[in-house]
Amino acid sequence: MRRACYLNPGRDLATAVNLARRVEALGYDSAWVTHGLGRDSFVVLAAYGAATSRLGLGNGVVPVYPRHPVAMAQAALTLSEATGGRFRLGIGVSHRASMETQLGLTLTEPLAVMREYVAVLRGGLGAGADFSGRHYRVHWSMGMPERPPAPPIYLAALSVKMCELAGEIADGAVLWLTPPAYVRDVAVPAIERGRRRAGRTLDGFEIVVAVPLAITDNRAPALAAFQNELTRYLMLPFYRAMLEAAGLGEHIKAFDRDGTTTVALADALGSVGPPAAARTYMDAYRRAGATLPAVRPITFPDAPWYTSTLEEAAKF
Repeated sequence: MRRACYLNPGRDLATAVNLARRVEALGYDSAWVTHGLGRDSFVVLAAYGAATSRLGLGNGVVPVYPRHPVAMAQAALTLSEATGGRFRLGIGVSHRASMETQLGLTLTEPLAVMREYVAVLRGGLGAGADFSGRHYRVHWSMGMPERPPAPPIYLAALSVKMCELAGEIADGAVLWLTPPAYVRDVAVPAIERGRRRAGRTLDGFEIVVAVPLAITDNRAPALAAFQNELTRYLMLPFYRAMLEAAGLGEHIKAFDRDGTTTVALADALGSVGPPAAARTYMDAYRRAGATLPAVRPITFPDAPWYTSTLEEAAKF
């Protein structure tokens, strides 16, 4: 069965590059990298691509507001060419805290912006962008005799409407911290509605779902690390709304009251413990409709459970 993984470099990029070689040898479909608060994902994936020959490469995901769709297309085409067509482009609207508070940008009308962004992006990846809309007005073509292979476009999706939009205009969706029941009952039906709106079926549409795992016989430190990671997400409105829709609102209330993430919420959003528990959790995503579950080892490569998690999960 197909499986992917997230390889976000920690202190040392070289360690992550070695892990990319390892996961290719283990038979993983692809390696994915986040972008917003870390290194530039295009450059990291170029390093992974140079160190491997078969491994697929994806950024999950690049925020759209700081980067014009034509600039995004240029980066995507270059990386696709450099890696022999192994690249998949993941994009998302990010969050107000990231775009407005940290970068001083304005996150407005995310659905309308994303619809126009993808229209311009597809032009930039193809014959050229000739578009006049409310948010983008672009007349551009690349001065090259031949274009590199265009990568597929995946949208980060949490809300029902963004899932529907992904189904309608994209080639895939990237889901993050969405429990299996939410994938099954909310995300996949919404994506399917979007596909029908575009006159298509789910056939060929990729649903990448990050699966937080720490396969270890020492549960306590890995669980504490995961609970600490979740704190940031519990302060972001888009994630809070998704968790409410997933029936996990009581844990948000507990966080607001106590300032800590409950163990029960951590157990709902990931698996920390023996291989059997991780396998069961991965299988739940497959049954829910994920076409490409992506193992996301908790924290960073220097964690004692990180490499063993990738190696054990390769058997699932």
